Amino acid sequence: MPAVLAVTAGVFAIVTTEILPVGLLGPIGATFRISDGTTGLMMTLPGLVAAVAAPVVTVATRRADRRTVLCGLLLLLALADLLNAVAPAYGAVLLARVALGLVIGAFWSIGSGLAPRLVPTERQARANTVIFTAVPLGSVLGVPAGVLLGSLAGWRAAFAAMAALTLLALAALLATLPPLPPPATTTGLPVLRGLLTGRGTRAGLAVTFLIVLAHFGAYTYVTPFLTEVTRVGPGTTGALLLAYGAAGLLGNLLAGARAARAPRPALAAAAVLLAAATLLLPVLGTGGPGATVLLLLWGAAYGA
Repeated sequence: MPAVLAVTAGVFAIVTTEILPVGLLGPIGATFRISDGTTGLMMTLPGLVAAVAAPVVTVATRRADRRTVLCGLLLLLALADLLNAVAPAYGAVLLARVALGLVIGAFWSIGSGLAPRLVPTERQARANTVIFTAVPLGSVLGVPAGVLLGSLAGWRAAFAAMAALTLLALAALLATLPPLPPPATTTGLPVLRGLLTGRGTRAGLAVTFLIVLAHFGAYTYVTPFLTEVTRVGPGTTGALLLAYGAAGLLGNLLAGARAARAPRPALAAAAVLLAAATLLLPVLGTGGPGATVLLLLWGAAYGA
């Protein structure tokens, strides 16, 4: 399991870097004198790049050792974090986020399917759950810690810390991940085209696209919502983001085994709960108790 934990650490670094601007939207915008909407491009741009990078990098590196590719991606992530930390203008921040998008698309397309090659068959479901636990952990630990560090030392310090954390994850991969030559059946363009002819694959892509688009389209602005609509202070906002992430971790753990046995109802239930939470937040989230309950529901649903 050490290799699985190293991959999990890499995913945690990626996810935390990806969603860190959610908690730092105001300070970043103030630094560059831009609106919350323009600052939100820090979330939009990586997603668009990742959507292109996932198939392109997968095909381009189909004959490369997976260990080498993953380590190279984490090195790129560390450099992107450093660029964020020292960016003299918002254009440099967006350039760093483009690099992040490349890392997101490539790392997930390769790393999320490594469990069968790292653990015995009977432990693959647990290994997958452990790897995907890094997603809510990024919210539980990464964002609140980044917000706290940003309030104490500035938002640039939060990205500098992420660069250091990413380098630690890179060291863990180098130390524990065995050589992973490409599988006998490589993922070339004909394979991707063949997958896209399947009705189930197209439906899965469409559902994933819509759910993730809905989630990040709303979650990017959850901090301004809590500040301006719910009218809570920075300390309460950090606590609510922490509670959201903890609920996501619980949702991931509870849904993992269920999804392995019955993926369709598990995904449908998670999507319905996520839709209900985001739909009701503007209505019932104007007060602290309502916002808390709905953020807990939202976190659990997205974690699942």
